[in-house]
Amino acid sequence: MNVICFDRCIKVPTEKGIDIVDITAQLEEAVRDSGIKTGSLHATSIGSTGSLTTIEFEPGVVADLAKSINELAPPGRDYEHERAWADGNRHSHVQAALVDPSVVVPVRKGR
Repeated sequence: MNVICFDRCIKVPTEKGIDIVDITAQLEEAVRDSGIKTGSLHATSIGSTGSLTTIEFEPGVVADLAKSINELAPPGRDYEHERAWADGNRHSHVQAALVDPSVVVPVRKGR
């Protein structure tokens, strides 16, 4: 059995607040460049306020996701983190934890 590991860092600039960015093309490129035909793609967001998920990247769905995240962990709520650190991103940590920092997707036939 051959084991192949390929590593790629993708930098994704984001705006303050909930900024949902489609990184499908960058991940597809990484899979192509890896030469892996069958396996798994593991993508991880570095940091405590970013997250990754799979979702249909359609304006209505993206807006629904952002609205739902803000409803679950609204920016205006009182957070202990803000009392401790006063860094202005009190809700961002909770929002990121609700979605998850990583995703694993299957690779089949190099896609």
